[in-house]
Amino acid sequence: MEALILAGTEDTPKIILDKASNQFEISGRSLPEDVSVFYQPVLDWLDKYLESPLDQMELAFKLEYFNTASSKLLLDILMKLESVTEKGGNINIKWHYDPKDTDMQEAGEEYADLVSISFELVPM
Repeated sequence: MEALILAGTEDTPKIILDKASNQFEISGRSLPEDVSVFYQPVLDWLDKYLESPLDQMELAFKLEYFNTASSKLLLDILMKLESVTEKGGNINIKWHYDPKDTDMQEAGEEYADLVSISFELVPM
């Protein structure tokens, strides 16, 4: 399966979805002009990944900021991954945040409550 690697910009996060190297990360700032267009390749990649997921996957979120529109797409990503756990796969989310950024910590806590995935809050 081909990796999806998107370089981050001032307004879009760096995304690494690489099944071969077992590296999965979304980092930086997420406030793309058209959030649906930006995240569609990610959702498409995940659909293909879900056809034959790894037994163990760890996705690191290292976001400095995301806007309201991005929050819905991040939840969509988590919900897609939740289906892997329903099939017996093991997904671990690591939500990295600056300890001084209570908004980002609370966002991680809220996502953890919304999905049935192993979710770890990691202060950086």
